[in-house]
Amino acid sequence: MSAPKLLLVEDDHALAELLEYRFESEGYEVRVTADGDEALVYASEDAPDLVILDWMIEGTSGIEVCRRLRRDKATAHVPIIMLTAREAEDDRVRGLETGADDYVTKPFSPRELLARVSAVLRRVRPALAGETIEAGDIKLDPVAHRVERKGRQLQIGPTEYRLLKFFMEHPRRVFSRSQLLDAVWGTGSEIEERTVDVHIRRLRKAIAVEHARDPIRTVRSAGYALEPV
Repeated sequence: MSAPKLLLVEDDHALAELLEYRFESEGYEVRVTADGDEALVYASEDAPDLVILDWMIEGTSGIEVCRRLRRDKATAHVPIIMLTAREAEDDRVRGLETGADDYVTKPFSPRELLARVSAVLRRVRPALAGETIEAGDIKLDPVAHRVERKGRQLQIGPTEYRLLKFFMEHPRRVFSRSQLLDAVWGTGSEIEERTVDVHIRRLRKAIAVEHARDPIRTVRSAGYALEPV
């Protein structure tokens, strides 16, 4: 498998150099910038496998870069880990709802960040290695096309299976109906957005088990997210 491409957006030059060295030592191909506008250009030129994005950077802010990456079909599904000194819960929630997959507050251990990046990439690329995907109490085997919850095998239709797999590869991320259409039905699909709601209802019914909470979260005026339980 080719080296994972990492876009690092960090305006603390000493930290950026340290992280670049650590990730390259682990086999990553790293591109570094301190500027939000340049980061958007880099991402459009060559979509990375993962973005590490500082909140407070030069040019366009990290939170706006995150928002724009999510709006661009070429980068809408690229995992983003945000770095920030902002520890308030509201800031964390804002970052996650804007589209970040994970959120690391400064100061942090480079070793911890390496582990988080590795974990995110395992989630979004598990089928390449034939690995089982797990999100809370749900397990999905991409090779056998089997889904289990609390040890019970579930009967799920093909579209609901693709929808669940996509959610499990991006837990806690909020996706709009149009983003789900592109990801599950394919870019340029002529299916109406309300079709997504129908399949969400079917998915909820298919994964419902006794004494277990519904993991599909509806975000008003935004879309849906999978919250592992």
